[in-house]
Amino acid sequence: MPPNSQTRLLPLRQIELPILQVPPELKIRTDQDVEDWKSTKGYADYLLFLRRLSEAVVDYTLPLVNPKKQSQEIDRILALLDTLSDWVDEIPPLQTPQRFGNLAFRTWGARLEERSDELLSKLLGEKFASASPYLKPYLLTSFGSFLRMDYGTGHESSFAIFLLCLTLIRFVKPESDEERHLVLSVFVRYLQLCWKLQDVYKLEPAGSHGVWGLDDYTFLGYIFGSGQLRDQTDITVASVLNPPLPQSNLYFMSITRIHQVKHGPFYEHSSQLHSIAVGVPNWGKVHNGLFKMYEAEVLGKRVVVQHLPLGGLMEWDTHVDQRHAPSMSRDAAATADTRAPWAHPR
Repeated sequence: MPPNSQTRLLPLRQIELPILQVPPELKIRTDQDVEDWKSTKGYADYLLFLRRLSEAVVDYTLPLVNPKKQSQEIDRILALLDTLSDWVDEIPPLQTPQRFGNLAFRTWGARLEERSDELLSKLLGEKFASASPYLKPYLLTSFGSFLRMDYGTGHESSFAIFLLCLTLIRFVKPESDEERHLVLSVFVRYLQLCWKLQDVYKLEPAGSHGVWGLDDYTFLGYIFGSGQLRDQTDITVASVLNPPLPQSNLYFMSITRIHQVKHGPFYEHSSQLHSIAVGVPNWGKVHNGLFKMYEAEVLGKRVVVQHLPLGGLMEWDTHVDQRHAPSMSRDAAATADTRAPWAHPR
């Protein structure tokens, strides 16, 4: 990893406890609300956080080799996720004929709702206990909709915001070693839990674009994984077309997951990922393009972000000057065309 690579990014601000804000709630109801959200301090914090996480994993592979010992705070987040995974084993799927949406997922979700205060108390300890009401809405929306029994990029974003909020209050320190563990330890464990929930309870993809979407369920793994690969040249973008893939980065892990749940030619069921593999020359362009695509196709879509609780630590009422707001891609604000580079006509 290049020395001091994170000095190019702004530091993530700190929010002191106690928090003098109303806890987060649903704010986005119209397309104009989405545009208003993009000018808020909370949105700027989230973009900066994702950029910092991506920088922290450049040139690092899975599993981490001789990593600096992860903090107790990281261990406690992992323990929370392990508890949720254990619940899946304790709540088996019901024997029902539905293709999607096993009703036992609602039982799992009800347990999460009932025990969320206990989980957060154990995670946060006395020092950060006052932040619990500001974190709880994100925890509850990180694993899917218990009503619709589906999971998608909005739920994944909710978990990423949960991690952002933990960092804003300095439960987790915004330092490269900690940020690296947030991705390569915590986010990996989160993905594994979500895959388990999808398999056991047959969760439907939320708002899937089918073959025209990047992935039926997730997005951030591709951003972080392409970040891991960004500055090296030994592994080509086209190498994803030659499975089995080594599980050395989140990009390959995510594509391996697709091969486990989808059948048939890769170019048919995953046309976007195939287009990237054959049409993008290096991982740097993949990484920048995916950032741009995430901002446009996930954060910019009302049907996705209308379910995100906002306010509280994700400040809604404070707006930033767009000229100085961090953008996930350098040219995202300079063009009205929000397609990723590989989607342009050749």
